[in-house]
Amino acid sequence: MTPAGSIYTRKKKVFSVSPALIWLSALFMGILASIPKIMRLGIQGPELAVDASIAFLFSLFVWYFNIYRLPKFSSQEITRKFFNRHLAGSLLWGIVLMAVLVLCHQLAFPHYQFLSMMLMYQFRGILINLTIYLFLHLLYQGHYVQQINTELESSRAAHLGAQYELLKQQVNPHFLFNSLTTLKSMVEIQDPHTADFIVKLSDFYRFTLENRRQDIIPLSQEMTILQAYLFLLKARFEGGMQLDIAIDPAHERSYIPPFTLQLLIENCVKHNVISLEQPLHIRLYSEGSSIVVENRLQLKLMPEVSTRTGLENINQRYQHLLHREITIEKDDAFFRIKLPVIYDDTHY
Repeated sequence: MTPAGSIYTRKKKVFSVSPALIWLSALFMGILASIPKIMRLGIQGPELAVDASIAFLFSLFVWYFNIYRLPKFSSQEITRKFFNRHLAGSLLWGIVLMAVLVLCHQLAFPHYQFLSMMLMYQFRGILINLTIYLFLHLLYQGHYVQQINTELESSRAAHLGAQYELLKQQVNPHFLFNSLTTLKSMVEIQDPHTADFIVKLSDFYRFTLENRRQDIIPLSQEMTILQAYLFLLKARFEGGMQLDIAIDPAHERSYIPPFTLQLLIENCVKHNVISLEQPLHIRLYSEGSSIVVENRLQLKLMPEVSTRTGLENINQRYQHLLHREITIEKDDAFFRIKLPVIYDDTHY
């Protein structure tokens, strides 16, 4: 059951006014409306209580009348304008109710001259009505704006989540093609490491399937994936590639989006010359609160067209997770990518 002081907006979000607030404010209105009589000398307590009860009952009616006209109880739309047909209706019914209350009190207490003060009571009623309507209007509009902001944030989060899922699914198909080509060559020349290559290729894609749905994984797990990937690269390029790893022990228990290091190493391979005569040197090391992947530049004479998809993928994942960007540095000799360290997986 829904409390009388509660309504649901069109988005099914609860808007409520505390019953205590309604009754206390109505009591306050009753006392406030009776102040002129309180200041009169010789006023008797019973007359004061009867007079205050008119404003008290009227205030309760105005509260619940306007609450029941909100969307949960009415099919009418609520406008954001203060002066509207809802206010006009509230004032009109308030005038009728005040006349009824004064008449009932006159019949119940004929020795008090309530009818002679009808205009004063109507004036009080209009002021009470406007005050309560304004307060309720501000409460509801504040709630409505808050719900809109909440729904926008929810939609934005859902959109970012969908984008992030797409980012995690991006895997360079050229790697699989190159790996299978390498495997074919190894089989043709009866390379004794062919079986190991198949095992490592299987391990790598098993890691891919197991971790592709994770937002972040421990750095140690990412390093295991990287080692399987490096085995495949070394089988393909033999001694043409060297990777030096110097990770700070303090970073070993940090976290990282899965396949980040694999994508960065793949980026180095894609754009640089790799040969036994000119091996590609790549460094993976810690620097402050960053993990750095650095390679010496030895760009291909006929470079592949760079779409920057891999780097953009990584950058967007860090923006999604940390609201921070990766750092890209390039000079005449080196190309570096600095990744912010994620120390805790609590929020992911």
